Amino acid sequence: MNQDTINEIFEYWHSVDPEPKTELEYVNHYTLLVAVILSAQATDKGVNKATKALFEKVRTPEDMLKLGEEGLKQYIKTIGLYNSKAKNIILMSQDLVDKFNSEVPNDRKALESLAGVGQKTAAVILNCLFGVHTIAVDTHVFRVSNRIGLVKTKTAESTEEALQKVIPTKWKEHAHHWLILHGRYVCVARKPKCTQCDISHLCEFEEKNL
Repeated sequence: MNQDTINEIFEYWHSVDPEPKTELEYVNHYTLLVAVILSAQATDKGVNKATKALFEKVRTPEDMLKLGEEGLKQYIKTIGLYNSKAKNIILMSQDLVDKFNSEVPNDRKALESLAGVGQKTAAVILNCLFGVHTIAVDTHVFRVSNRIGLVKTKTAESTEEALQKVIPTKWKEHAHHWLILHGRYVCVARKPKCTQCDISHLCEFEEKNL
């Protein structure tokens, strides 16, 4: 896809929603980190439902450690993989207390050293909390980027690298939010809503659902 087309797509998304935000609900840096870990292979809506009561009780790593793994499970048992997520969140919270003065670090390597934090989670935190121009690649971003023709990639890791190369700097801060929202509400997995899509004339997907 040429740069003029890429610019036109992002220009449109910017005109509709100039300051897109994560749909995960949180009260501070720590609670966003917890929410993002919980959101792996789960919907933001499902995570928000579970964390509403949790974040009334837990707002710091110390609060979480006091609650404990079994206590945490009672709040998040409606979320997929909740056993392993609870274990990781307790380990992550202990590391924040022991190594980072209970603060969420703003460094990718430090973030990825925490239990339950991989490339995608680190990218979300760096972008949403610290304004770093990372592009977090979840299933929506991977699908939309390849389907509309922004990139041709096989893995999440290679997708982030490829998107960093093709997306102009001025769009990078919000790029992954626009791609997520487009994938969540328009360019859905099974039957993309091509007749309702305002960038369909720019999209290179050959099997449009028209």
